[in-house]
Amino acid sequence: MAQPHHSTRTVGVEEELLLVSARTGEPLALSSAVLASAAGEPAGAVFEKELHQEQLEFATRPVADMGALREEIVRWRGEAGRHAEGVGAQVAALATSPMPVRPNRSLGRRYRWLADQFGLTAEEQLTGGCHVHVSVESDDEGVGVLDRIRPWLPLLTAISANSPYWQGKDTGYAGYRSRVWYRLPSAGPYEPFGNAAGYHARVRDLLGTGVLRDQGMIYFDARLSHTFPTVEIRVADVCLEPDTTVLVATLARALVETEARAWRAGEPVPRVPLDLLRLAAWQAARSGPEGPLLDPRTLRPVPPEAAFDALVSHAEAALRDTGDLDRARAALKDLLTRGGGAHRQRALRAEGMELGEVVRACARITTDPGGS
Repeated sequence: MAQPHHSTRTVGVEEELLLVSARTGEPLALSSAVLASAAGEPAGAVFEKELHQEQLEFATRPVADMGALREEIVRWRGEAGRHAEGVGAQVAALATSPMPVRPNRSLGRRYRWLADQFGLTAEEQLTGGCHVHVSVESDDEGVGVLDRIRPWLPLLTAISANSPYWQGKDTGYAGYRSRVWYRLPSAGPYEPFGNAAGYHARVRDLLGTGVLRDQGMIYFDARLSHTFPTVEIRVADVCLEPDTTVLVATLARALVETEARAWRAGEPVPRVPLDLLRLAAWQAARSGPEGPLLDPRTLRPVPPEAAFDALVSHAEAALRDTGDLDRARAALKDLLTRGGGAHRQRALRAEGMELGEVVRACARITTDPGGS
């Protein structure tokens, strides 16, 4: 996946989908059955189980073209839906369940350890994220990116916000998933690492506490993947519509390239206090793309249009070099006009739908975005 810095970086995404009843919209603990259905096909390796049996994860292959990425997302959502339908379920790209649920933990030693260690916090982690992997040349380049990308990450949370409901109630947040996710001890914003040696030393120190079992439990907002030569950006909700996922991935790649160029040029790492980053992340989850948001350059409240303009201006050269600048601007304008996943869910509710009906409508959008 890695390549010289003058070529286009590849991008892959992981999406965590919710398995729900086509009749009631309630989450169903059927991931094992769906995985068994998919296992008989060559594409079965694309799908994986998650902590809870009400979820299913898939990963795209790394691609350089955003059109190809969209095709992958649409394809695997459709395949996930087909296999779910075969066992009496649907898949919904929802970052939290609108319907009340008591999740069922998946089998396996690692998941049992996590459940024993984190108790109720682990039980409540029925949350669906979108993780974006962007290729990097080396760990040093990757850490140069991680140190510089921190203030921009909350805007990706805002763009993706798709979790307004929790246990049958409107939370008042556009993206409540991150509020649940941040209960885990290693989750959230991080201090700069300095270099690759500093990053790996930090990881060793965290694992040395015994609180975490392995590198997979290093839940920083962005991290070096321990599996691929990538920076893995983990702040986004799973998005209701594939086009929003593509927008998040487009901006993530542009930010990685922008910060890698800054690292190569020897530009200093912005001094942004951790507590301000936490407030920016909270504001992004609270407001989503409807704002207000905190400007990553000043950490002061601004309308969402101003925050997104700042993001595009910051990454403009990288967006232009990959041919994504006009598409990113158009997609952000459309998001501001139509609203994101949280707005869509609430609009369906305002039309008079019960929460179960909202879930089923979102399941249809997930597997048939063109028909939504």
